Amino acid sequence: MTNEITQEDIKKRIEQIVLSMARDPNNTKLYHELAEYYAAANDFDKVISVYESLLAINPQDDTALINLGSIWFYEEEYKKALKCYNEAMVVNPKNYLVYYNLANTYAEMKNFSKALHWYNRTLDFNSKNPEVYNAIALLYHDFDDYVEARAYYEKALSIDPENLTALVDMGNVCFKLYDYGQALEYYYRVFNLVPDNRTVALCIANTHALTQEEDKSFEFFEKSLSLGRGEENYKTYICYAIAKSDFGYNEEAVELYKKAMELCPNEPNAYILLGNLYSNMKDFTNAEEQYKKALTLSKLDPSLYVLVANT
Repeated sequence: MTNEITQEDIKKRIEQIVLSMARDPNNTKLYHELAEYYAAANDFDKVISVYESLLAINPQDDTALINLGSIWFYEEEYKKALKCYNEAMVVNPKNYLVYYNLANTYAEMKNFSKALHWYNRTLDFNSKNPEVYNAIALLYHDFDDYVEARAYYEKALSIDPENLTALVDMGNVCFKLYDYGQALEYYYRVFNLVPDNRTVALCIANTHALTQEEDKSFEFFEKSLSLGRGEENYKTYICYAIAKSDFGYNEEAVELYKKAMELCPNEPNAYILLGNLYSNMKDFTNAEEQYKKALTLSKLDPSLYVLVANT
């Protein structure tokens, strides 16, 4: 199916397949094709219905089981996903995707031991796929074991030195391990490969700010802003403001927080941080005003009442 296909084309093709299925109701290839077109139309309820009908005809169709499991996975119906994957494993125990999807599901369920078990089982069948090592690294990362995460990202990069997922996440792991020099090395590798990556530009800016490289930091904040559009720049303005205040440019920081507020007036973070900045500047009247604005957006946060009380 090409990317250029229109919704009208999809609708016509669905009608054609349904007619063909009426003439040949046991043709499982037609069910797979119909499911694909419903997926292209983002009608996942019908995708589920098609796969269930297919499995009623052929319960041994492991592709249908895996695809149906994946839909349940993205619907966060993890028990249903596991049921499909386990049935697919019985049908085809040599299909590495079964084990990979089982591992991903247990990872989402925060079951570290089972997730790691199935990722290792995946490697028994497919040890040259960098994405499997990335997934294991992410599992360790999510459980705050950054040293192990780093080792698995290194393995992914030994297979594919330009793997963007591994490069970005390796930079993030090094950042969390306070190895800012290595973090920058990985971020720059990504930026050289994909110079329009706004998020990596922001990572570079934040890291340079921490290493007290003012000019480089501001340069990449500006790059990140130039690559973003609208609300995408909310976080960049906030990070830029924090860096400006850290380098002593408080008035410029105030203006950056205000720009963030203009983009996302219903988000409390910029108001809170601007309140903190005003408080540090001994401007308690403006600090109280910002905290009160934040309270109107986040009334259930007790820490905000403490901030107001202390100004």
